Amino acid sequence: MANETHGTDAAGEAVVLHGQTVEHPTELQHVEAGMPQLDFTTYANQIFWLIVALAAIYWILSKIALPRIAMILAERRGTISNNIAAAEELKAQAMEAERAYEKALADAKAESARIVAEAKAEIKAELAAAVEKADAEIAAKTAESEKAIAGIREGALESVEAVAKDTAAALVSALGMSADQAAIDAAVDSRVKG
Repeated sequence: MANETHGTDAAGEAVVLHGQTVEHPTELQHVEAGMPQLDFTTYANQIFWLIVALAAIYWILSKIALPRIAMILAERRGTISNNIAAAEELKAQAMEAERAYEKALADAKAESARIVAEAKAEIKAELAAAVEKADAEIAAKTAESEKAIAGIREGALESVEAVAKDTAAALVSALGMSADQAAIDAAVDSRVKG
């Protein structure tokens, strides 16, 4: 075992002390038991190396580690501030785009209303022209129809006179009388005229 401590007898056998084998009992006077850090004779050495180690740690921290940490923190602050600035710029651009969209939408609505009004006006004008044309065509056809009706009336009146003359001649002969065609025509003409 590493912490075993054995003594020797008077015959001078070997002794094991803190894992060290001592051949001669006289050497036991120079080997001391306990932790070497608690040895008062090495305190000056230990304090010197403690100061050297602390100075080395301080130098490493101040020259290498802390500047790197400060640089990383500065980069993070810079990145965060750049991101915030970029976000503000993007927000401003989004608001500007929204305003442009709303303006374009309003312009499109106004333009569509203008186009609808123009289309309605064109349709009304075309409808009025079509109605006027139809009225003119109807008036022309009505005039033609009235002329045709007048022609038919005249033809009917002449036909009625001819039928009346033929009927009168047939009646006179059916009654057994004889009449002159000129006399029958004169009698029918005088009756038709009124």
